[in-house]
Amino acid sequence: MDSNIQVFKFISDQLIFSDANVSLNTNFLEANVINIVLLLSGLIYILKQFLGSILISRYEKVLFAINESEERLEQANLRLIESEKQLEQTQIIINEIIQEAELTAKKVRESLLKQGQSDIERLTLASKASIAASEYQVRQQIQQQIISLAIQKVNIQLQEQMTNSMQEKIINNNIMQLGGQL
Repeated sequence: MDSNIQVFKFISDQLIFSDANVSLNTNFLEANVINIVLLLSGLIYILKQFLGSILISRYEKVLFAINESEERLEQANLRLIESEKQLEQTQIIINEIIQEAELTAKKVRESLLKQGQSDIERLTLASKASIAASEYQVRQQIQQQIISLAIQKVNIQLQEQMTNSMQEKIINNNIMQLGGQL
């Protein structure tokens, strides 16, 4: 760009410092004004058709691209709206699943608590029954020992106090009782 400026500066300096006068040539035939006008009008006519068809083609392509972009934008907006609806439905389903899971967890917890309580009650009853059975066995054993000790004591006292005449009286008495029953 600097070189263009330098060229124009050089030409202007030459025109200013030269003795040549710049003037307008009014002779149309010598100045080739008609040729220049014909050349320009031909170029404009040819370039108008050529550039016009290119510009129209380019305009149609740009218009088609704009329409296509608008259609894609509309489709993208529709997909966005549909995706937002699906997101809302998914959130509703997730919330329902969470509620169902909480309800199920609550039911399982209550079931476990009831099962635990019934197990505790069953174990309590079983232990009470076991304790009662053990107490009964201990009482029976104590009674057996008391009876055994009482029999031993009575036996010892009988042996110490019993004489032969007393034994004969008891035997005769028992025989008489047996004889009366026969």
